[in-house]
Amino acid sequence: MSEKILVVDDEPEIADLIELYLRNENFEVYKFYETRGALKCIDDKKLDLALLDVMLPGVSGFDICRTIREKYNYPIIMLTAKTSETDKITGLSLGADDYITKPFRPLEMVARVKAQLRRYKRYNTASGDDNDVITYGGVEMDIRRHECILDGEQLTLTPTEFALLHILLERQGEVVGSETLFHELWADEYYVKSNNTIAVHIRHLREKMNDISGDHKYIKTVWGVGYTIEKEER
Repeated sequence: MSEKILVVDDEPEIADLIELYLRNENFEVYKFYETRGALKCIDDKKLDLALLDVMLPGVSGFDICRTIREKYNYPIIMLTAKTSETDKITGLSLGADDYITKPFRPLEMVARVKAQLRRYKRYNTASGDDNDVITYGGVEMDIRRHECILDGEQLTLTPTEFALLHILLERQGEVVGSETLFHELWADEYYVKSNNTIAVHIRHLREKMNDISGDHKYIKTVWGVGYTIEKEER
C-alpha cells in the first residue's frame, strides 16, 4: 500500500512539482494550496508524512505542525524560504522532524521524505518480540505502542525524539556520536549533516524528561564526542 503524504504550499508551482516527484515514486499525495482543506485532510485521512510550507496565508505551517502533533506522531518536514536558524529551531521545537530550505533539489526532497519514512518505520513500529519494552530507571519505553512512560507519567515525544531515546537506551554505556545519530536517523546521501539539529532534538527530549540540570540524570553530553545514557547497574 502506498504511503499517504500531505503537501501544503501556497505556491502552486512548488506544490505541483513536489506532487509530481512524489507520485513518480508511487506515493499517494494530498496537495493543498491553502490551509482549510489541509486541516480537513489531517482529520479525514490516515497520513504517513506531512510536508508543510512555513509561510502560508492565515494559518502558518507552524500552526498546522502544532495541530498535527496534538493527535499524530508521523513525520513532519517543514519547507522554508528563510535560511534563518530561528525558523528551523521553531519548527523543530513544535515537533517537526526535518526542514528543507527553498530552493531545493527535487531529488533531495524525495530522498529526505524516504529517509524520514524509513526512520519512522524502523524506530516506531514493533518487532513483536520481548524486546518491545525497554526499561531504564524510571523510564519505560513501549516500542509496540509508541509510548514512553517516565515515573508513571506519559511523555509526548515526536518520532525523532522517540527514535533518539530508543537508540541511546539500546546502547546504554556507549557514547554515540552526533554524526552516528545523524546516520542512524537520516541515512541518506543527500542529507547535509548538522550537529545543531541533533542538539536541538536532544535539548527538547531533555526538557520533556525534566533532565535539564547540570548533572543529567539520563542523557549525558560527552563534549566534542556525542551523547550517552550510562549503563544501568543491575
